[in-house]
Amino acid sequence: MPVRTVIERGPKEKRSVAFAIDWPGWSRGAKTAELALETLESYRERYRSVASLAGMARDFDAAGPLEIVEDKIGTGSTDFWGISFSPSAAEHGPMDEAQLERGMTLLRASWAFFDGVAARVSPEMRKGPRGGGRDRDRIIRHTIRTESEDFAKQVGLRIPEEAALTPDGLRQHRETYVAAMRAYNAGEVTRRMRSWTLPFLIRHSAFHTLDHAWEMEDKDLSAEDA
Repeated sequence: MPVRTVIERGPKEKRSVAFAIDWPGWSRGAKTAELALETLESYRERYRSVASLAGMARDFDAAGPLEIVEDKIGTGSTDFWGISFSPSAAEHGPMDEAQLERGMTLLRASWAFFDGVAARVSPEMRKGPRGGGRDRDRIIRHTIRTESEDFAKQVGLRIPEEAALTPDGLRQHRETYVAAMRAYNAGEVTRRMRSWTLPFLIRHSAFHTLDHAWEMEDKDLSAEDA
């Protein structure tokens, strides 16, 4: 089966994004849609590690070429960040049980991959434009806080500032985040998202996690230190 792929262009076409609908987190941006597609394909092997952690390596290996199923205009944030900030046409309405379980499994795998990278990379990161020169611990803090204190609000989950930064706090956040997503999908959360949807939230959470995991891998100085 081909990989269902969406192109999201910024309104001013300064940047574009390509992402795989069925593989949350497999998403890359570039200055043009063509380059975004090329970059997405180049990350196929890197994303395989996530699929493997999710127990889906065989399905992922069987996936065919990228196939564009939608070419859409995103938001101003797409132009500015080169990141998808809106749901695709396929990411509306409640998710069926199989879709939800698959999304949750891949999101958990993204967290596991992130934790593994964070545990093995060097504390100091290679300097460069991406990330503004942050070290490992600042990247970890940013990733966890953005998800737990910003993204999680979309499904009615609010926690104290920095509450997810301890091992126990992070474990609890992830459990309650998944539970809140399930409750939202079941219609148990009265306040509904305005511009986001649950499939997009899952995809965006996985993307943000993996983007910073790959950032740490790319800036790791362990080999040079050795």
